[in-house]
Amino acid sequence: MSKRTRTSKNDKWIKEGRGSGIGADYKPWLNIQDVSSLGRSTRLKGIKTGRQHEFLSDLERNYFYLTEYSDFVIDIREQFPLFPLEDTIVIADELGIKHPTDPKTNEPIVMTTDFLLTLDKGQGVFEVARTIKMKDELLKERVLEKFEIEREYWQRRDIDWCIVTEEEIPKTMARNFSYIHDYYDIRDFDSFSEMNGRHLEDLAMALLQRLLNSEESIRTVTSTFDKEVYLPLGSGVTLFYHLLAQKIIKVNILEPINMEQTIVIDSINDKKLKQVSYG
Repeated sequence: MSKRTRTSKNDKWIKEGRGSGIGADYKPWLNIQDVSSLGRSTRLKGIKTGRQHEFLSDLERNYFYLTEYSDFVIDIREQFPLFPLEDTIVIADELGIKHPTDPKTNEPIVMTTDFLLTLDKGQGVFEVARTIKMKDELLKERVLEKFEIEREYWQRRDIDWCIVTEEEIPKTMARNFSYIHDYYDIRDFDSFSEMNGRHLEDLAMALLQRLLNSEESIRTVTSTFDKEVYLPLGSGVTLFYHLLAQKIIKVNILEPINMEQTIVIDSINDKKLKQVSYG
């Protein structure tokens, strides 16, 4: 089969480096301004990569939160292109499925997988591909046809691929992560931006001791803490979310984080307290 000519848009995006790089240098093939989305498109700065991530739906964003807080995921590449374009065209032809095309030009478009994740579970680094879709969408024949092309593409590369629906993404867990995600680096907040490392570590330990020894609600403990250490109101809450984001303290993340209740801490990582970016 002869190769088909790439569209000028594809050439332009390839020259921009889209779909290439790893970690902080990766550039998604699609940005939120490139497509119309039924969900709420979102940009978030990643903790693991330090770069801005592009999500085309709430479901993608929620799945991202789960990957951010996984101990096994070391790199997250969203809107990953299935290169080269000719490969998916060949697969579609072999399967007897119409390849996705640009509705304006009728030219074949570069297909994408929502997430290509790099994992390390202690026995070597490997990649998995994940497609995110609402369960109801899987009832549509055309959606399944496109997924069959995608599945075959990754199978030929010996990379595990599967579809993730809302049933595999606990809403409460994603919501909890959304609360604490931006508090990973405490130096981003005015109350703590000018403090030295030792001072920050002492404050974190002081709040932790109060949380452990109090029967009062998290809100009351953090408010009292603000007054006692002469910090602006709300600083204790910021520090509390920071302890969670850094996994210095772990709680039952499947239950809502309720600031009006007493905290139940499952575990404390003292070593991590000294390892975070306070030094």
